[in-house]
Amino acid sequence: MSKNTELAVQTLNINLPANVKPEYKTMLANIQEKMPAVAQATSNFHKSHSQFMGVTLDVTAITPIRSIKHTLAEVDRTRGALQEAFINMKKKEVELKKKQRELEECTDDLDKEMVEIEILELESGLANGQNSVQGAIRKMNFFTNQYDNLMKKIGKEELTEEDYELEEARYHIMTCMKQALNSARPRGGQIDEGNLIYLFDLGINAAQAQAEVFAYLQWENQIISEGKAPEHEATVKWLEGCADKWAACPARFANSRGFDVFDPSSLTNTPQLAAE
Repeated sequence: MSKNTELAVQTLNINLPANVKPEYKTMLANIQEKMPAVAQATSNFHKSHSQFMGVTLDVTAITPIRSIKHTLAEVDRTRGALQEAFINMKKKEVELKKKQRELEECTDDLDKEMVEIEILELESGLANGQNSVQGAIRKMNFFTNQYDNLMKKIGKEELTEEDYELEEARYHIMTCMKQALNSARPRGGQIDEGNLIYLFDLGINAAQAQAEVFAYLQWENQIISEGKAPEHEATVKWLEGCADKWAACPARFANSRGFDVFDPSSLTNTPQLAAE
């Protein structure tokens, strides 16, 4: 029987009253028999999200460098959680040693029982902490591999802050138009107010953006009327086309207000991308 199983069954035994009905002892025996398989299966899920969710619903940036930024942020958050968990486990290990020493020195029976319970609590905490650490390691390894995949996709071995800044216009245009398109679908083709404001702040004429959305939805309807299915890839290509068309708009609007959207003198030359 594994350490986790022993702890689980011991805890149940401690919580059961002395006059417990016989059937509960039968249940405990059944738990003890099946717990190793349950513990093994449970170990598959000691992480916050699945790999699928990680790359579809957690990291949703539509441009590659933004995806890398968010991926690095996941790695950094997980690394921090791992460090914190490791420190907490080391503290519990020291506390456990102290309690074990205290147990050896106990002379009062009730004090001894209390220390044994405290030892069990610490051992349970260590076992649960180990599960969380193992899940976090798998998550961190997964996102580290995704970072490698993304770097191969863009054909770079290292990134600079300049790379990140230069992609920002495309990221915001594509994100805005993605949201505008999705908001327009249930609104008869009309872009919602929030994304109209987003377009204005990017220096993009809202009427022109509305015309693009109408045209794309009409194309989709035409494809459907022909008995075909529009592909998601077509939407992404349309978004990329919008970014190509309006890439200079944010800088022009910023310049008209006295700003520069790109100042090389304020960037580091170190090839890295800070996680947000």
